[in-house]
Amino acid sequence: MYDLPRQLTIDELAELFEGRTRLVEKLAERDDPLASAHEVIAQLTEGEKLEALNAHPAIGTKNLSARSAAEQGTADDPVTLGELERLNAEYERRFGFRFVVFVNRRPKSELVPILRERLERTREEELDTAVEELVAIAEDRWRRS
Repeated sequence: MYDLPRQLTIDELAELFEGRTRLVEKLAERDDPLASAHEVIAQLTEGEKLEALNAHPAIGTKNLSARSAAEQGTADDPVTLGELERLNAEYERRFGFRFVVFVNRRPKSELVPILRERLERTREEELDTAVEELVAIAEDRWRRS
């Protein structure tokens, strides 16, 4: 396990955050990007937040990066996968961006109630939560790399 780095390249950050977005570009300008991520996020426009969220793969989809596939684990039963697909679609219709959660090696069946609960929130609450989840994912990825 590594401590959080003081400096990361744009390519390293793009891998941690699933793509080169404005968030990643702004973080790459920092001496301590992961430690200053919350500050950087507070300065992002809504469009930049949406770009970062929508770069991340949806829970339960088949086209995942190797990192996301390992984090999301093996496939659950078809009922769980179908429910996740339905709830993901509902979430994206309601909020206009992708559902992002720090899976933390939990089975997909444990994500269904989290997704249902988060559907009850306001868009503003959910946008803030989803972007913070991106940071938690990136920090965990760095520590495990």
